[in-house]
Amino acid sequence: MSKVQSSKSQTEEKQAPSDTAQAAASDRGPWTLDFGLERKIVDFGLRVTDLRKSFSSPGGERIEVLRGVSFSATAGECVAIMGSSGAGKSTLLHLLGGFEAADHGTIVAGDFPIDVAKRSALARFRNNRVGFIFQFHHLLPDLTAAENVGLPLMIARTHRSEAIRRASQALEAIGLGSRVSHLVGHLSGGEQQRVAVCRALITRPQLVLADEPTGNLDTAIGDDIARSLIAYAHDNRAVVMVATHNRGLAEICQRILSLRDGRLFDV
Repeated sequence: MSKVQSSKSQTEEKQAPSDTAQAAASDRGPWTLDFGLERKIVDFGLRVTDLRKSFSSPGGERIEVLRGVSFSATAGECVAIMGSSGAGKSTLLHLLGGFEAADHGTIVAGDFPIDVAKRSALARFRNNRVGFIFQFHHLLPDLTAAENVGLPLMIARTHRSEAIRRASQALEAIGLGSRVSHLVGHLSGGEQQRVAVCRALITRPQLVLADEPTGNLDTAIGDDIARSLIAYAHDNRAVVMVATHNRGLAEICQRILSLRDGRLFDV
């Protein structure tokens, strides 16, 4: 399994995440995320090796964003990725989710090779095993909170009434039971982001990619969402990757990686 570039000692690198994961999960937010979906929980790991990605500038120059990123994450682990604006955090998450193709390198999520998978297989993988949380939530304004949350289930061919039932149950669990039938445009920013978290987790994905999930929220709501994501990773043996500028959020994750000059380093 590949290792992240690191200046720490091998003893620190080999420290098992299980103890810290259990401790973090015990310090969870106020919400117990129960989505009414039975699924056998299996350990799920993420392995990334020598990942490279570049883009063309308006002047035609190639800009290297990722220059050989290598790291691994284990089941139950919540990993924070920190870096300056434009460092490539969002690009890395998009590559991990198969939304963009890398120029070079390998990405293996569980037993699925993201970097070489065909488009149809990638679509199935994302629908069944990946949850993405955006900074600006990207909810559908013409749908209610429950319809937004239930949408991934309906895409997976769950009957609409069952999808709405599960979505309503999830919204109730995070304190939005009274907002189930409200159009999302009538919700506050914090409520909309909680809806987005529910939508990302409703199918109980094994890989959760959160791009600045608390960037536009007040501290209290942001902390609740962050701790709930950590608890989700622990309870479901999932991998949660969080790109953030928020040092406080990063410090409650099991591990912090810093993206600098296109490479990842342990903090």
